[in-house]
Amino acid sequence: MHFLKKTAPIALLLIAGISLCHAQKIYKGTVIDQITRQPVEYATVSATGKGTNTDKNGDFRLNLPADSATLTVSFIGYTIQQVKAEHARPVLISLNRGSIDLKEVVILPGLNNNSFHTLGNIDLNVRPINSSQDLMRLVPGLFIAQHMGGGKAEQIFVRGFDADHGTDVNVSVDGMPVNMVSHIHGQGYADLHFLIPETIATFDYGKGPYYTGYGDFTTAAYLAFNTKDAPDKSTISLERGQFNTFRAAGLIDLLNAKAKQNGENAYIAGEYNYTDGAFKLPEHYKRTNLFAKYSKQMGEGNKLTLSASTFSTSWVASGEIPQRAVAAGSTALDDNGNPITIPAAPVTISRFGTIDSAQGGKTSRVNAIAKLSTNLGNNWTMDNQLYYTHYKFLLHVNSTFFALDSVNGDEKQQHEERDMFGYNGKLSHRKYWGNNQLTSAVGLSSRFDRTYGTDYSFVTQQYRFLSNVTHGDIRQNNTGLYLDETFESGKWLLNAGSRLDYFSFNFAGSTKTEVIASPKLNVQYTANNQVQFYLKAGKGFHSNNAIAVIGNKGLQTLPAAYGADLGLNWKPMPHLYINAAAWYLYLQQEFIYTDDGDIAPGGRTRRMGVDLSARYQLAPWLFAAVNLNLARPRLADSAAKTGYLPLAPTFTSTGGLDFKLKNGINGGLSYRYMHDRPGNNTYTLKADGYFVTDLKVNYTQKRYEVGLTIENLLNTQWQEYAVEQVSRLRGETAPIDQMSFTPGTPFFAKLRVAVFF
Repeated sequence: MHFLKKTAPIALLLIAGISLCHAQKIYKGTVIDQITRQPVEYATVSATGKGTNTDKNGDFRLNLPADSATLTVSFIGYTIQQVKAEHARPVLISLNRGSIDLKEVVILPGLNNNSFHTLGNIDLNVRPINSSQDLMRLVPGLFIAQHMGGGKAEQIFVRGFDADHGTDVNVSVDGMPVNMVSHIHGQGYADLHFLIPETIATFDYGKGPYYTGYGDFTTAAYLAFNTKDAPDKSTISLERGQFNTFRAAGLIDLLNAKAKQNGENAYIAGEYNYTDGAFKLPEHYKRTNLFAKYSKQMGEGNKLTLSASTFSTSWVASGEIPQRAVAAGSTALDDNGNPITIPAAPVTISRFGTIDSAQGGKTSRVNAIAKLSTNLGNNWTMDNQLYYTHYKFLLHVNSTFFALDSVNGDEKQQHEERDMFGYNGKLSHRKYWGNNQLTSAVGLSSRFDRTYGTDYSFVTQQYRFLSNVTHGDIRQNNTGLYLDETFESGKWLLNAGSRLDYFSFNFAGSTKTEVIASPKLNVQYTANNQVQFYLKAGKGFHSNNAIAVIGNKGLQTLPAAYGADLGLNWKPMPHLYINAAAWYLYLQQEFIYTDDGDIAPGGRTRRMGVDLSARYQLAPWLFAAVNLNLARPRLADSAAKTGYLPLAPTFTSTGGLDFKLKNGINGGLSYRYMHDRPGNNTYTLKADGYFVTDLKVNYTQKRYEVGLTIENLLNTQWQEYAVEQVSRLRGETAPIDQMSFTPGTPFFAKLRVAVFF
């Protein structure tokens, strides 16, 4: 009896809690764009102090106590809607495009990349975008550099990494990999120039190895672009600028409003670029892009999306220049590795001069993607995607001049042709009970790369063959399986998952296989609509080049990365959004530059750092942004004085002011700053930092836009890229070890005129 008296109150509370849980009414609906009729992902739906975000299909589910409610729906760049709804009737909500108000950003429990998506949407809405490079620079703390003419993939720097051309950054477009495995110029080579900026709808990114859906190369970060399923208007634009620069681009909507109402969309886009660049030797950079996309809603449960694209480019490169070729008094290393000051080269040139005019290249890529998204009912969804790429690459490069061959020179030819085809599949299920939600996902991806005549050779300046460094065909397969579970309960979110990746490497008839498991864990606590804390931990990896794997030089096939983030999303006031994170990353094997200009696998590395991003709306028309990124990258097995990582950034910052006036005037003044970096592992050589500002001003009306873009507004003399090279110039008796550089763009203005219809 005494026991009953004690337990009865507890039982009553439990019963009351269960009754309250059952008393909750379920509200369902879909949020779409009024013009395109496409789903709006991450829109906030709230009522009576509770809120949720829409998923990729624009769907939401919200538990409320009443039979009817007024739902408030908001998203960056759209007008806030208030809709009366009843719990038994799903509601379709159409959002109209409107002004940008950071007050609409609400911190809610969500997937572990929610904060990055919020930052990305703010930047994408307020900042003018004119190129694929502009898109990459939207990622806070990510820097890019071009050092061999505009046709090659950019060098990527992020979170204390010189990630070469993508070795530690996973890049994709519409789910199709951009990174090329076992590429002849660099592992993970990610050339994004096939992407037309006018076709981009959204982009997502995440830093660290914490995301089950992303496998190879996801150590420092991933970057995922998604093209529009339906454009809101057709566009034709012309640009003209200094250095004989010209660009023509167009996006044409092929179907009428009635077709859109029926869930059918189709459009084509194209782009042509030409520039001679700022160098004394005209670059003759030519690039042509074509893109087409079709989507069809097949009943209520299926959506089919088809797309195809192609691009080709050619260019002449001036390459990298040793410091001594420009002026006397530069720093070099003696035979003992000590820094010394040296005189100028026998023959000097300007910063924009050329030593070897035979450098340059051409490349092309053709892509095709087919995707079927299916709503299976009962909260089950499935995605199936097939993709195919045919790719060609040819590059002539000479960064050491006559250091290896004093007669013929050190001209190198890199060539490859490949087919890449693959599959991405995902099955997801959501289960609800009370205010709790469990989202389960299982994914399967399989990728096959076949190269034909991969070749790395020494040639003369007339491209006559001298000797082979590497030659053969590559056959590489990667199949990945992942399981991901996300549990949401009140203020808590727990995400746990793991990947299992199988690799098969074949080069010149020899084969090696390897398997790696990559567990992930993410915890999130949302105290209220203003404060959210998160902890991320996980293991990732990047694969090694198949040529190195088969060569069996003591290198790891799939070097692992282990990382952790402790972060905060905070809205201390309605118009201020802050994201901050302290992070750590350990890598089993680093790809680093050697002093002969090649990329080679090195030793173990450790990094730790702090990222801080803030977005503040100063006025209805004025927005401020700042990103501060600190990192301490080191070789793990070296002494303090020899453990520096060449070219790895230690402090970077980007930011600026963007404006959007009601009269149509919009644009922004932005800056990017990179601190001095070690040029070698002892920091006896230095890669100079820089501070560069850009200006964009547009006048936008319903039917047209006129714009002015100025890169390097202050005409700063800066080095876009710098690297240690042991080089020898004509007239020199021996090679010299010092920094070579590619000068950054000087003051560069271009005008743009666009018409909309």
